[in-house]
Amino acid sequence: MTRQLNSKRRGPEQASQIVVFLHGYGADGADLLGFADPMAPHLPGTAFYAPDAPERCVNNPMGFQWFPIPWMDGSTPEQARASAEQSFDDINAFLDTVLAAEGLSPSRLALVGFSQGTMMSLEVAPRRSEKIAGVVGFSGRLLDPDALARDVRSRPPVLLAHGDQDPVVPFESMGLASEGLTRAGFDVRTHVMRGTPHGISPDGLTVALQFLRERFAARS
Repeated sequence: MTRQLNSKRRGPEQASQIVVFLHGYGADGADLLGFADPMAPHLPGTAFYAPDAPERCVNNPMGFQWFPIPWMDGSTPEQARASAEQSFDDINAFLDTVLAAEGLSPSRLALVGFSQGTMMSLEVAPRRSEKIAGVVGFSGRLLDPDALARDVRSRPPVLLAHGDQDPVVPFESMGLASEGLTRAGFDVRTHVMRGTPHGISPDGLTVALQFLRERFAARS
């Protein structure tokens, strides 16, 4: 049974494309929905969604988590994996609901994740039967490259961006994710956010916007 994800929406009443933000560990949807304001003028006709993850964060009860992190909150690897798999189902159900509400096809949908939200995006999008427009992943990693290669059903283009001064998710994670995705047949681009810690830099946002504009134009 899936859990309903709470989300706010920004954008025109009649949208022609959708961007769904998936936030990081201990944050909430509002943490990323603010990016809709600078992005909207460059992506006209876009409906922006940013759901809260389904679980309260153990380390930050004011925020949420897609799954617990054993070395940070004392959970077991088995608990973390079970929680993540439940969240995969929750996100898929949320995406189906949003597409139906907007009356749009998966080709008009893109995912933008940050940190743990990137991990979720890279797990969910390739396992959907219909290819979405694209995935942007900031400051995250690919959880299980071997499982991805085994389970992949569609291959949306992927942009990975990562700060080279990230103290939370090692910068090397971007290269490892890119290698795993490329081996599985994905078209992958990468961008180094120089001098950036665990966050999204202005140049990273600019590159993401360019990628999204290209992907929506290609899938129109």
